[in-house]
Order: sequence, then structure tokens, then C-alpha cells
Amino acid sequence: MDEKAATRDRILQAAMNRIKHYGYGKTTMAEIAADCDMSPGNIYRFFEAKIDIAEAMARKHYAEEQGGLAQVARRKDWPADRKLKEMLARRMRDNFQMFEENAKILEVAEVLARERPMFMNELIALERVSISAVVEEGVKSGVFAPCDPEYVAEMIQSATIKFGLPQLFSKLTLPKLEREFEGVMGLILNGLYAGGPRAKVGAAPASVAADT
Repeated sequence: MDEKAATRDRILQAAMNRIKHYGYGKTTMAEIAADCDMSPGNIYRFFEAKIDIAEAMARKHYAEEQGGLAQVARRKDWPADRKLKEMLARRMRDNFQMFEENAKILEVAEVLARERPMFMNELIALERVSISAVVEEGVKSGVFAPCDPEYVAEMIQSATIKFGLPQLFSKLTLPKLEREFEGVMGLILNGLYAGGPRAKVGAAPASVAADT
């Protein structure tokens, strides 16, 4: 890693540490610069504004997330329906845990959704490529009925968007989210399966239903 890249990473780490503690709104560029032993003016050589730091932080997180989803997609020992469900379930659980452990990071997601909608659309488009590839694999293997994988991937995203950034769209606990996720994925998969429904869709276990 060259010096410029190393400095950029140091800035991102300092920003992450400060935002986790104080929140995005109460963090300033001058404070991040001070944490890096830099002058306030020098930090602007790497990031034009605080929102650019927020976007860079998010890009780093989602690059790691997409790497994990790609690992699931490449598994040779799982059928397409299991891969599809696991990819979306892992995304939900990992992001839920991240926001539970670092509640102030949710501010970053809220700001990006509001101020950088094109960035959020870019992330959705990248994820759609992975989903589409798994759907296409399912069609070729006979697990799923013939369909347009890209269109189906878009509709799957529309149906599961609340599970991608759970705390941004709801205040549900993880067990409640998992209950809803199981039901939604059951309906989606039953709509995709060749030869008719296979996934079980029904009432949640009593212990979970009682908590809703």
C-alpha cells in the first residue's frame, strides 16, 4: 500500500472511531484531522467533505459484504435456492448486528440515503448482479422455472429491501425480522420453483409469534 492509500485508510479509521462514539452529525472534519495528527486543511486533499468520508466508509463495508455474498454464490455443494436465501439472510443478520453494536453508524446510512441516493442505487445494482447470477444458475439446474433472471432479481430486491438495512426501515428485533424473512423468502421461492411450491410458508413458532 502506498503512502497516500495508507493515509486515506488512517483517515477512514479515525472517522469511524469518532462517529461510533459521537455520531455523524457531531463529528467535524477538524476533529478527524486532529485524530490523525493532520492539519484541517490537509485532510481536504483526501476528502472534499465529510459526506465523502461517509461514502468511503460505506464503500469499504459493502465491498466486504459483497465478498461474503460472493463466497456463498460460488459454493458448489448448495443448490440455488439455498444460496439465494443464505445470501439475503447473511446480509440481514450482519447488518443488524453491525447497527446493534454501533448504533451511531446508522446515522451514516441515513445521511447517505438522503444525500447520496445515486450511491445507494449503485449498491443495489451491484447486489442485483449477484442475485441474478444465482437465479440464472437455478434456472439452468432445473431448480427454478424459466424466467428473466435480471427482472426476478430486481423484484426480489424490492420484496426484501427492509431486510438489507433493518434498523433503517424498522424497529423490529432480529427474531421478528427473521420470522418475516422466512415468510417472504418462502413466498418468493415458491414463485420460482420449477414444478410448483416446495418451501413451507405458515405461522411462526409460538415463542416468536407471541413476541410480535
